[in-house]
Amino acid sequence: MEISLDGKVALVTGCGPNIGSGIALALARYGAKVACNDVDEAAIKACIARIERNGGEAVAAPGDVTDEAVVQGYVDDVLARWGHIDILVNNAALLGGRGVLDESAADFERAVRVSSLGYFLNTKHVGRAMAERGIRGSIVCVSSSNGWSGTAGVIAYAFHKGGVNNFVRAAAMDLAPYGIRVNSFTPTAPNPDNPELLAERARQGLGPGGVLVHGRGGGLGGPTGDEPWRRPSRWSGQRSPMVPMGTTGTPTDIGHAVAWLCSDYARLITGIDLVVDGGARAKNFAYAPASPEDLAGPLPVISLDDTELSG
Repeated sequence: MEISLDGKVALVTGCGPNIGSGIALALARYGAKVACNDVDEAAIKACIARIERNGGEAVAAPGDVTDEAVVQGYVDDVLARWGHIDILVNNAALLGGRGVLDESAADFERAVRVSSLGYFLNTKHVGRAMAERGIRGSIVCVSSSNGWSGTAGVIAYAFHKGGVNNFVRAAAMDLAPYGIRVNSFTPTAPNPDNPELLAERARQGLGPGGVLVHGRGGGLGGPTGDEPWRRPSRWSGQRSPMVPMGTTGTPTDIGHAVAWLCSDYARLITGIDLVVDGGARAKNFAYAPASPEDLAGPLPVISLDDTELSG
């Protein structure tokens, strides 16, 4: 089975250097032209450069996903350039946050707004563009393991990711008559594999793993204050040994799966959630995987980024 997205046009929101960039690159490597959205111009430029140096074609679609006029504007720009949109990946979201005892109303509202309104507006306007042109397209909304099970320290993130899951099912029903498929994809704390991101983390003295949290600290996996009654939110040690296959994968793994979900081979798949996480979500809480040295592990990742960075 040879997956091909040749002739298709994709719009990816939130094309930052980790999951968004990985998905955008995968769609381009499988043949799609990709419009890259973000509120960060530097993130867009880096994503486009990554796609182009790997032989793909991409353009910028900058703007705030919560502003309907802006969303309509960049959707119209993509249509003016390429004539149609076949694929939408809703990925823009605010990571991190605080637990229920410490999150502010303003930050909670902002995080929920970016995800909920952003996914809605892009689905609305891209869905209309597909329906008007008879495009039987694919819309993928990026969820999270936090949307399916409870995690301490990220109350707003858990709330809006949980909402994503039923939004997908409802939107799938709305758009099914037009042949437009809507699905969610659930990653679980993937390990970054973007060469530029890894190099930047190394310059900062950070390891390759972990979730990137921008702008706000505190509350992720630990206490957020110094009161004597505080208790740690959760264990902060290494997570890989807790995953049945020994790894939750990388954005490249996510990209391969999303590309397949957007291909014609998945023509009847709608309203579902696709999970790529090495078995993390399927695991019973009492199950302890084998020791890392006893795990065969998955097959080697099929790389999509040919970049070689000098030391």
